[in-house]
Amino acid sequence: MNADEKKREITFHLWGWILFIICAGFFIAASAKDGNMLGLIGSIVFFIACAFFIIPLVIRKNRETED
Repeated sequence: MNADEKKREITFHLWGWILFIICAGFFIAASAKDGNMLGLIGSIVFFIACAFFIIPLVIRKNRETED
């Protein structure tokens, strides 16, 4: 896999996780509106987990753009 293909793959992964973050935001809003505490807690944990998956992708993308 050449450098351009790796950058493209990282970009797709990053956008996928960003969409998961957006979904988590909607889950949080819906759970808060309905007063569903269990759903709210689960949504917040899902949001945090997605953020943890994004961190290495952002670091790798920044490192590769510097090269």
